[in-house]
Amino acid sequence: MRDEHIISLIEKGPVARLDENELDAIRAHTTRCSNCLRAFEAAQVSSILLKEGASESFEPPPFFHTTVLANLRERQAANGGAWAWSRVWRSAGALASSMVATVVALAVFTFVIPGSQTVSGPPVSSLTDIYSAEEVILNQGAQHEELSDDQLLTTIYGGEED
Repeated sequence: MRDEHIISLIEKGPVARLDENELDAIRAHTTRCSNCLRAFEAAQVSSILLKEGASESFEPPPFFHTTVLANLRERQAANGGAWAWSRVWRSAGALASSMVATVVALAVFTFVIPGSQTVSGPPVSSLTDIYSAEEVILNQGAQHEELSDDQLLTTIYGGEED
């Protein structure tokens, strides 16, 4: 490898997976370059440490699961069984309260308020006699007469302009 540094070979993957040609190129270069020599040695050390760490197995102490479950039961017993409900209420209490208040308000608006109002005005049978805004505007001078299209357009757009 001419005068190029071998960092790309070291960073290519684990040192244990380098083939013999790559290792020979690294060794030849590290005899001339102290920076690459330190990087190669650091890569070798880290590879060894990773292998050792992965080979260790960790076993929990005997009765670990039993101890954890017993501590959990003791906490629940100390709180009188209300432990789970109090957590749920703390997290969702405001939401549940606002939902109940909304339902009560809607029930009042739906059932109580309309029943307490008295209807003052024309009886239900005379609802057909109620005028629309168009009828009031267009029938200002004429009572129950049909307007022709020409009269309607003249009323809306004004008189003819010459």
